[in-house]
Amino acid sequence: MEQLETQIAQLTTEAVNPATIQLDRLPTLDMVRLINDQNRTIADAVDAVAPAIAQAIDLIVGHMQQGGRLFYVGAGTSGRLGILDASECPPTFSVPFGRVIGLIAGGDAAIRKAVENAEDDPQLAQAQLAAYDVTHHDVVCAIAASGRTPYCMGALQAARRWGAATLCVTNNKNSKLAQYSDIAIEAEVGPEALSGSTRLKAGTAQKMVLNLLSTGAMVRMGKVYRNWMVDLTASNEKLVQRSRSMLRQILPKVTQEQAAAALQQANGSVKLAAVMLAKGVGSTQAEKLLRKSGGFLRPILEGEDKDDAGIKRTDDR
Repeated sequence: MEQLETQIAQLTTEAVNPATIQLDRLPTLDMVRLINDQNRTIADAVDAVAPAIAQAIDLIVGHMQQGGRLFYVGAGTSGRLGILDASECPPTFSVPFGRVIGLIAGGDAAIRKAVENAEDDPQLAQAQLAAYDVTHHDVVCAIAASGRTPYCMGALQAARRWGAATLCVTNNKNSKLAQYSDIAIEAEVGPEALSGSTRLKAGTAQKMVLNLLSTGAMVRMGKVYRNWMVDLTASNEKLVQRSRSMLRQILPKVTQEQAAAALQQANGSVKLAAVMLAKGVGSTQAEKLLRKSGGFLRPILEGEDKDDAGIKRTDDR
């Protein structure tokens, strides 16, 4: 017990923040500004680990292009953030359900109601992952502010036994999770405004990192053209209109009527509709062109090549 107390006391996310020691005495507006002032440091902490994030993106892409999956594993706030990011990939990028998966200590019930003691069970994570038949094609990313959560440790240990690639997203340097990770993303945000409440700065940093991982991976896999999400799933009226607007921004000479007709023929796919309109072909030929380009729009619309790093460059480079 004393050893555990010593370990936790050494975590920067558990330290007392001297800047907010009088938090409970402040007028409400001053309290809000003080907490938000602490938030200003988060982007810098994430930027400091940008090289590791970039390496992780390339690792994820390499595995997903071979048919692998990305698993986010975490407890409490960290687990919920992983589930949030996983759940946003299908509508934003038309990623099939089951390619990005979020798992939380305590199971789905813990998404709404905290099951705090579940994070101390490493076997639970192993059992949850085993149900998905994790293989060497997959990537398992453990998320934990402390970097020592037993549930996450169990997930990474099992993943390594099965040959999967491993990542961790933590908020403490030299974490235990890093010892079981091919790439460790340790965004150290320092003591929280409310001591130990890692749903604040640590949670925000984790959300930023996960946004970068999933968005960066989808950019590298051709699901983005310039800065448009051309593989979105238009599942409501707002997204249908966004698809039409996006198509007309990509191809300014296209009318509203032409955009609507092409999207209907393309079953709502902006990417497919763009190829149809730009090349004057039907959906079948457009699909062939996209397969040939690996799903990337730039080679079709702008005649650009893709180098070995997956970065598009013009022919006159």
